[in-house]
Amino acid sequence: MNADTDGDCYDCTACGACCATSSEWPRFTMEDDVQIARIPDRFIASDQSGMRCVGARCSALSGEVGKGTKCGIYAIRPEVCRTCMPGDPECLFARRAWGLPAIATIEAHA
Repeated sequence: MNADTDGDCYDCTACGACCATSSEWPRFTMEDDVQIARIPDRFIASDQSGMRCVGARCSALSGEVGKGTKCGIYAIRPEVCRTCMPGDPECLFARRAWGLPAIATIEAHA
């Protein structure tokens, strides 16, 4: 969680834009074969390069972007997903792409 522009707690499950903006984004980078094997095959792209997407949306994402979402593999999600943080450049890019307001990071409120 992080702070939003009003200083309230920000919960990524109310957004999900980062998981539904680019079929090129959820790529495997730092994962080894053991980590990838933990992800159910139905969520992995046919070329094994990353997460399978339907259009620009990761197949592991459920719910409605900007209202309420959930990652179906949150505990075993790829490294690129783990490093995306509320308010970072990737987050802000995805939120803009979906027409969602920007958020500020906790560090901006410290």
